[in-house]
Amino acid sequence: MIANTITLGDIDGVEVAARLTGGRLEDLLIDTELPHPGTIYRAIADRPVKGQGGMFVRTPDGPAFLRQVKGLAPGQPILVQVTGYAEPGKALPVTTKLLFKSRYAIVTPDAPGLNVSRAIRDDTLRDALLEIAHDVMGGAEPGLILRSGCVEGDAEAIAEDIAAMRDLAVVVLADATGPGADKLVDGDGPHARAWRDWTDPAEVITEPGCLATFGVLDQIDLLQGPEVLLDSGGSCYIEPTRALVAVDVNTGGDTGPAAGLKANLALARDLPRQLRLRGLGGQITLDVAPMPKKDRKTFESTLRAAFRKDPVETALAGWSPLGHFELQRKRDRLPLTDLLK
Repeated sequence: MIANTITLGDIDGVEVAARLTGGRLEDLLIDTELPHPGTIYRAIADRPVKGQGGMFVRTPDGPAFLRQVKGLAPGQPILVQVTGYAEPGKALPVTTKLLFKSRYAIVTPDAPGLNVSRAIRDDTLRDALLEIAHDVMGGAEPGLILRSGCVEGDAEAIAEDIAAMRDLAVVVLADATGPGADKLVDGDGPHARAWRDWTDPAEVITEPGCLATFGVLDQIDLLQGPEVLLDSGGSCYIEPTRALVAVDVNTGGDTGPAAGLKANLALARDLPRQLRLRGLGGQITLDVAPMPKKDRKTFESTLRAAFRKDPVETALAGWSPLGHFELQRKRDRLPLTDLLK
């Protein structure tokens, strides 16, 4: 029996993809009018920013900021790729290190060589995948990474995926010095990203109304409020501010000697999911429930293990003098509350 379900639908005409495990919402993608991460432009270098080691570049969708100055001159055309969503009033974040990513393959023009995901440990399968890659890529210059999703793919589909990404890379790179700024590749929307990145076996549902039928809409409603009920019987409140995301942990009605630790461990296990679904990143401060200092290592180990399974880059900064635990998380999504306005 497949415990995972992927529902592809829309909310008021806006594309939505949701991934559930045992009925619980694990990941959520909602479309936006802003350029999607992965979009590739032929941009025009504009002006360097002193003290920040970067340069503003012009794109058809507005200004973008590139953390690179060396080798660039104003007016020079350059290929860039969107790496995330722009914060209000700020330029699009972009990079010159292009990635052509699909379900099974990532073509890497700046990193030659054929590589297989370390998540694939079966030597026989690794050898078979490298053989497919050699057959398709030949002596081509772009590098290639075969993704962990290849475990579930058949040889023909993997070969077609590699060829499609290789051909796209060749076309885009050949257009690097064309006239003016131009959009060369659109980043993937929610449904395409779900196909690309959610590769674990799952039942895919596309019928109209499936988001309501599988309880996705109800779970989204809960995510718009700050309160989260924890498995321990306690609760926490996740509240974004202008400067940071504050997380306050409470033990609820439990007054036992281990109540604080139980609530904090429950929060640690669910925090990556909550941040992912809510689209929150940046500086995150945890005001944990009271617990003995000797239990901090247990809490840290649980938190580290939970974030190890999360795809979003998160750094665990550690404890503050006031007993708060601090994290720094990449902003790779827009806040859910902004998407549903």
